[in-house]
Amino acid sequence: MSGTGVSTGGVADMVARLKSVLPAGWFADATPVLDMVLGGVATLWAALYALIGFATTQTRIATATGPFLDIAAQDFFGASLARRAGETDAMFSARIRANLLAPRATRAALVAGLIAETGRTPNVFEPFNTGDTGGYDSNTLGYNTAGGYGSLALPYQCFVMAFRPVVSSSGNDGGYNLGPGGYGCVPMAWSDLADDPGLTTDSDIYAAIVAVLPAGAVAWTRLSD
Repeated sequence: MSGTGVSTGGVADMVARLKSVLPAGWFADATPVLDMVLGGVATLWAALYALIGFATTQTRIATATGPFLDIAAQDFFGASLARRAGETDAMFSARIRANLLAPRATRAALVAGLIAETGRTPNVFEPFNTGDTGGYDSNTLGYNTAGGYGSLALPYQCFVMAFRPVVSSSGNDGGYNLGPGGYGCVPMAWSDLADDPGLTTDSDIYAAIVAVLPAGAVAWTRLSD
């Protein structure tokens, strides 16, 4: 917005800029014919100015939109990070940037990756890790509470309990033949995947795990609600 209240780069702004470089005294105060001529040129220039602004936003992932955001994801990740059904530009952009510098190849990276993907903290158990298995006389064992059976025959392997994300839009509605649901009393609604844009699928969760695992490591995975 210029100091005159005219939008910078708009048609009126371009007309004013053209008039400002014309010799003083050549035209009367009212110049309808001149305004029409300059308006034609100004309309083209305003369109070009808008195009430059649009092109500039598409050169950065943080501001790219539409198919240009999909192209950026393709450039960096190939087919491994595609837009989900109904996923908005803002959601997709955030997911691309989160994956660009995401940590890899550690247990912490695995946990962080699943939290980013599902919004829920997974349970990870390494049978080769005494910190997970616990040990006798160390106050690290408790039936169904702490510790677990370990094995030196399972190096570089872990067991992962990953949780599906809580669906905010329709996840609290009653299910068919399951409930809860009742006319005018508790949540019940017709819904489909379009009601939950950007919904994370089981395949997405498995892919998130594979993306952070180091070569040669195995994550035996179970998904739960």
